[in-house]
Amino acid sequence: QVQLAESGGGLVQAGGSLRLSCAASGGTFSRSAVGWFRQAPEKEREFVAGISRNGGNTYYAESVKGRFTMSRDNAKNTVYLQMNSLNPEDTANYYCAASTRIWEGLRVGVRQDEYDYWGQGTQVTVSS
Repeated sequence: QVQLAESGGGLVQAGGSLRLSCAASGGTFSRSAVGWFRQAPEKEREFVAGISRNGGNTYYAESVKGRFTMSRDNAKNTVYLQMNSLNPEDTANYYCAASTRIWEGLRVGVRQDEYDYWGQGTQVTVSS
């Protein structure tokens, strides 16, 4: 069983930056593929970024590519999402998720049903 806790959200002006953290406890987080998803008001939750089990591969949604960077520190059981050049369309509740179903070392999961464990989310609000 893996417990995930996101932090780092907040209010930022357009063009600003935030770094989200997802700290894990329990389970085998360091060997799990991890993803970041977000859900804006009245919209469905969507994939943002993912990192493979071995950390060697990352994948980003087109809407954040070039602005967001995902990384992991297995020694700290933590993954990060560095978000730069934020715009109001990035306003959402951001969730991290861990997968026990993705066995390939370099594969990144982009579907929600590939993930077993979810955090409670952290709110990011970008003002114009």
